[in-house]
Amino acid sequence: MKLNAIIVEDEANSREILKNYLVKYCPNVALLGEASSIQEGLDLIKGNALDLVFLDVEMPFGNAFDLLDQVPERNFETVFVTAYNQYAMDALNNHAAYYLMKPINIDELIKAVDHVSDIVSKENALADKVLTPKLKSVIGKITIPQQDGFQVLNVSDILYCKADDNYTEIHLEKKKILVSKTLKYFEEVLTEFAFSRIHKSYLVNVNEVVNYKKGKGGSVVVSNGKELLVSASRKKEFLSYF
Repeated sequence: MKLNAIIVEDEANSREILKNYLVKYCPNVALLGEASSIQEGLDLIKGNALDLVFLDVEMPFGNAFDLLDQVPERNFETVFVTAYNQYAMDALNNHAAYYLMKPINIDELIKAVDHVSDIVSKENALADKVLTPKLKSVIGKITIPQQDGFQVLNVSDILYCKADDNYTEIHLEKKKILVSKTLKYFEEVLTEFAFSRIHKSYLVNVNEVVNYKKGKGGSVVVSNGKELLVSASRKKEFLSYF
């Protein structure tokens, strides 16, 4: 599928190199424009229906994160392109789909484009359809430790789990239970069931997802109406359930 994209990069030589690589190695990317500043980038974002933005981190009069702060509702994926690896965590927190280091490695560029293409294709295929998860078993029980013993829960009754430092909140339809176990522990325990780690803070019962929203990393709404963020790095894995 074609990906409508722009490049936001203040160095003309870097823009030219990336553009030439995309033309030669990523023919499914349709470049709609280039920007050399934050304001030019904002104008292109607001004026086009985009799937992908290649975004340099360091630019005059601000940086990539300043630009993204001005686009709270995003329907595009972001690939950061930078010579500075210290921005990796900030990029992750801003829901980057991929992080490319300069000088750009062609194989990594192809991987980045393929990764975004897979996500966008899946999102488009699921749009306006009744979601039917390709579920593994949701029938089973789990024991929750308590001071005086343990509680037994049906796995299917768990809507989602939320990290709280070294504790985990287990959210049921009408209550939550705080357990002195990490979210990683429950991710491993529930691995044979239809639970997806959608974010560093959330593990969701896929069968309870009633809505999926694009934007930034994206988000899901579960059956009790709670909206949970989906990390860009975990979006592809989550969408594979459907």
